[in-house]
Amino acid sequence: MSDPIAPLRDFVVAMTRLVGRAEDEPTLLREGRALLSGLIAHDDWLPEACATPRADRYAQYLLHCDPLERFSVVSFVWGPGHRTPVHDHTVWGLVGQLRGAERCEEVRLDGGQPLVTGQAHVMRPGDIEAVSPTVGDWHRVSSARADGPSVSIHVYGANIGAVRRHRLDGEGRVIDFVSGYDAATVPNLWDRSRAA
Repeated sequence: MSDPIAPLRDFVVAMTRLVGRAEDEPTLLREGRALLSGLIAHDDWLPEACATPRADRYAQYLLHCDPLERFSVVSFVWGPGHRTPVHDHTVWGLVGQLRGAERCEEVRLDGGQPLVTGQAHVMRPGDIEAVSPTVGDWHRVSSARADGPSVSIHVYGANIGAVRRHRLDGEGRVIDFVSGYDAATVPNLWDRSRAA
């Protein structure tokens, strides 16, 4: 029998090895990018429950969190019109586009205040970008499709759903937030009984 979730399990094993031997951010981003590129090269491994959009806003599904919280893997699912506020991450991260397309509005810090630059780019399947306080940490992301969902796979250097981060509110003030996740369960990576 086939093991459809095997690519995610293999990615988790490889990332666990990477964070176990490398502590410097450039190595984590460079080698993590190569691993993520392999994962998003095919989109048949993601469980449907982790690729389902919400009606009211984007969804954030935890796929795996390292037991020591050195990294987490999350699927973000966007329906038409969904977008994040301007926000930061406070840790290193990699974002890989699995399906559809996302628009990323670039933000720079001016005297410590996040300012939208007016520049944006669209990520398409296979594209990967990095975020972190050292390479650029603030942005706003939205769906770039009007006709269906988009899915991206994010890898962060922490349990991102539990990290105190920052976003801009409706008046442009920086406020703290913790994103959490949109499901109480994670995919079972370790049941190999069907393959056995």
